[in-house]
Amino acid sequence: MSQKKHKPSTATRRKFLTTAVAGGAAVANLSLMSGVSVGQSSNEKDTIEHKYALLDKALQQPVLKKQLFSSPVIIKTLELLEYNGTYLCRVRSEEGAEGLSVAHASMSTLFPLFLRNLQSFFIGQDVRELDLILEKVFIYNFNFRFNGLAIGLPLATIEFAILDMLGKIAGKPVAELIGEIRNPDIGLYVATEFRELPLEDHFARIKAEVAKYDSRALKIKIGYLFSGSRNIHDGGLPGKSEKLIPMVREHFGDDFALYADSNGYYDADGAIKIGRYLEEYKYGYFEEPVLYWHFEETKKVADALSIPIAHGEQDQSLYNFRWLLANDGIGIVEPDTYYFGGFIRSMKVALMAQAVGKPCVTHMSGGGLGFVYNAIFVSALPNPVEHHEFKGYETHVPYECPTSPLKIVDGKMKAPSGPGLGINIDSEYVARHKPMKM
Repeated sequence: MSQKKHKPSTATRRKFLTTAVAGGAAVANLSLMSGVSVGQSSNEKDTIEHKYALLDKALQQPVLKKQLFSSPVIIKTLELLEYNGTYLCRVRSEEGAEGLSVAHASMSTLFPLFLRNLQSFFIGQDVRELDLILEKVFIYNFNFRFNGLAIGLPLATIEFAILDMLGKIAGKPVAELIGEIRNPDIGLYVATEFRELPLEDHFARIKAEVAKYDSRALKIKIGYLFSGSRNIHDGGLPGKSEKLIPMVREHFGDDFALYADSNGYYDADGAIKIGRYLEEYKYGYFEEPVLYWHFEETKKVADALSIPIAHGEQDQSLYNFRWLLANDGIGIVEPDTYYFGGFIRSMKVALMAQAVGKPCVTHMSGGGLGFVYNAIFVSALPNPVEHHEFKGYETHVPYECPTSPLKIVDGKMKAPSGPGLGINIDSEYVARHKPMKM
């Protein structure tokens, strides 16, 4: 009498696929990553109480290596500089050290929050306590009321400049201030858009974009931007995604790594349906299948599919990530270092994911020097996936990087490893920018 073959549960298959996305080393070190000893029972390690304990321990772990600085580093001035709609942040210590960062393009909208809600808080602070400062700043001026990109983006711009200054003081790259350089060469996928175009035009633009770079990994957009659980519209392109998913796989072949992002377009049932197409054609993960604040629907999708669910580019809260990780609602965390308030807060998300055996992929903000800052962050990640987001080299900032050509070669980019952010911005360009005041 034959025995019925056991079929792994969706949760088991998803856990395997999630760790596989992170590469063989992550699978081999899963017990170490999760903080679970080899002899520990699976029942104990899978309880939600145990997961919360691991996550809380990770959250309490300091990120900045303050021991590298034997004496206080007090901020004397913090400036937002502007020229022709471009923005830089310059910070100086009482001892004369200086740090510089490039702001996201959305600073043109958010500069009042920088000047009114953040700037004065940092003056006089000893930034060796940057972990704590980044918590307290949300209480100052009731900044938690602006939680999200509105406060996160200007906060990240300030943090980048401070870390640039601290790295120059210590003679170390930022990656070594917030961790170790674990990934000097960053695997990248080409991020594409074009979801508003008809099928053939969309497919042609994908092929043209991929052809620009020496990469064998790609992310496509499916659905229609942010229609969410009501599926308000499909852009006049019904059924397009169901056709695009196999077209892309068949064109690029089985050796090409493929990922898909719906930017919250689907409701749970629609996401499950399209997710099964992604599974059939062996896509690596499904990003933001439903509206990002719909946690129960996110978990419903994750429970129904074996493909890992990536989440986080638009999330605003460490607490939100904590819930989704504890409840196995996502397989991969995806913070955006600009949107989420900087490297330190984003690293806390990655460390929480690592604590429960899950990897981190980064979302990259375009423009400015976003691709440089993204590479720096990934170089320090303890739990990276194989490929991270790349949207092109275009920037208005004249710079040089002495430690890396910052080009994709054989699918990878060498991360900057010089002191601070590892970038020298043209001094004449900086000089054109003048301090803003309210």
